[in-house]
Amino acid sequence: MSAVIKEAEFYVRPMQEEDLQNVLAIETRAYDFPWTKTIFQDCLRVGYCCWVLERDNQLIAYGVMSVAVGESHILNLCVHPDFQSIGIGRTLLMHLLEVAHDHNANMTFLEVRPSNFAAIKLYLDTGFDEIGTRRNYYPAKIGREDALIFARTVITGEL
Repeated sequence: MSAVIKEAEFYVRPMQEEDLQNVLAIETRAYDFPWTKTIFQDCLRVGYCCWVLERDNQLIAYGVMSVAVGESHILNLCVHPDFQSIGIGRTLLMHLLEVAHDHNANMTFLEVRPSNFAAIKLYLDTGFDEIGTRRNYYPAKIGREDALIFARTVITGEL
C-alpha cells in the first residue's frame, strides 16, 4: 500500500482590506514591533504593491513594496512563524521582484535587521548585495537597532 501526499499549492494575490485581520495576526506574532492596521491601510490606499500568499486557503505570508521612478523598495516581507524556512519567503520575494520588473523598476532596495540571519541569507541567496547601514533604524527592546540596506538589480533573465 502506498500513500500519496498532496503537495500544498501556493496562491499569490493582491492584498485586500479584508485580509488585514489575518495580516495583523501574523505581523504581531512575527515581530516585537509590528506595523499597525493604519500603516497597512495607508499602503493599500496609496497604491503600494501589497500581496498575500495563501496555502490551502490560509493566508500565511504577505509583502508590501513601493515602486516609483525606476526603483522599488520592499517595505515588509513577512511569513507566519509556523511556515518559515520552507521556501515561502523566497516564493513571495521572487513574486515581488517580478512585480517590480513589470512596473519598470530596475533596482530593488530593502532594509533588514542585522539579527535576522534567515532573512539576510535569503536576500544574499537571491542576488541582493549589502550596500550600507541605517543607524538606529529599528526599535529594539533596549534602545534601537541598525538596519542593513540591501539592493538588487532587477534584470529580466534573472527572475
